[in-house]
Amino acid sequence: MFSWIVALTLLVSASVVLGLPENLYSPLISSKLAATSATYLGKYPQYTDHASPAQWIWFNPDGWTSGFLPATLYELHTRQSLCPEQSDGIDWLSRARNWSAGLVPLETANHVGHDVGFLSFPFVEELKLNPTNAGAIQAVNAFANDLARRFNPVVGCTRSWDSPDPDFEVIIDNMMNLDVLFVSSQLTGNTTLHDIAVSHADKTRINHFRPDNSTYHVVHYNSVTGAVTSRVTAQGYANNSTWTRGQSWAIYGYANIYHRTGFQRYLDTARGAANLYLSRLPASQFLRWDFDAPAPAPADTSSATIASNGLLLLSQLERSLGMKERLQNNSLCLPSRDLHDFADYGTQILQGTANLAWSPTWQSLLSNGTVNKPAGNYLTGIVYGDYYWIKAGNELIRQGYVACPQLKKP
Repeated sequence: MFSWIVALTLLVSASVVLGLPENLYSPLISSKLAATSATYLGKYPQYTDHASPAQWIWFNPDGWTSGFLPATLYELHTRQSLCPEQSDGIDWLSRARNWSAGLVPLETANHVGHDVGFLSFPFVEELKLNPTNAGAIQAVNAFANDLARRFNPVVGCTRSWDSPDPDFEVIIDNMMNLDVLFVSSQLTGNTTLHDIAVSHADKTRINHFRPDNSTYHVVHYNSVTGAVTSRVTAQGYANNSTWTRGQSWAIYGYANIYHRTGFQRYLDTARGAANLYLSRLPASQFLRWDFDAPAPAPADTSSATIASNGLLLLSQLERSLGMKERLQNNSLCLPSRDLHDFADYGTQILQGTANLAWSPTWQSLLSNGTVNKPAGNYLTGIVYGDYYWIKAGNELIRQGYVACPQLKKP
């Protein structure tokens, strides 16, 4: 009889068939990030200009993307830890801590709103290295309490943007911010934070998802009655279209919340969101900024790298459940697949992204990012697109799909 253990062993050695892009481990990653992070000047990169080659545009710390550069530096430290024999000799951990320190004032005053969860990313990474680090604990708890104060028990969600009552806006992006509530709940024993995250996830899966598992970007509630008043978009093509980065946030957000809670409904939601995404994926892996935007339409490489990480997490979670459960307990009646299929699709997307957007001369790693197409901000490098590019490379090593790469000269 074919053993499930043998099946999983074969899965772990699947790097031969995954077709990994070499650029995930390019030495240009180290050299570019070394230059970007060499000196802290009190500002953080968010996206690039349209020069040739493109240069980072720098912003004050009080913005939703400021946590991504220090989180990226933690990922480079992680890569050194995963592959110590191939270290580039740079003290990425010291740099990560230095850039994280610039975010500390935001713990007591910021204008980031619901996106404090993204600001917490580097501090969560620090706690993985040193669980007793008082500064990181303080930061995570402060940002979690910020987000918890935005919770409305009648609506059942944390408020996204600051529209005046009775309008109460919730965006699909906010699924990624919930993780700080789970981390803080574990640190403090405050179960209310856990319950807020669960409530938000439950309301979002009811009201943000269409029957085909595509997502609305924005849902408006009445803050007094809790009723849904409209479903619209802000960064997508149309109210009834599917903004690709929003769908990526849904995949990754629900996979992560299943990881945190073990509640089957969240795994089902992540699977549904992933399958919708993959069903709309063209053979070229060229991801439009909105699946329904008419051609010609710009791509969004940040959507691609976020979705790839979500798919890799789904693959990991399903391996933990076991192949037998994956095929027999399929509550969504999804097509039967080998366990590594989500990882296969994730790496296919990464390869398509490399083919389209790997940009050796830019300060960013990737081009063809779309920050906000309706606002005219696209065809740029994006700091979070690069972060998730590096993170995906680390996940593929950590999950055993690829061995530590041999370092090459730029």
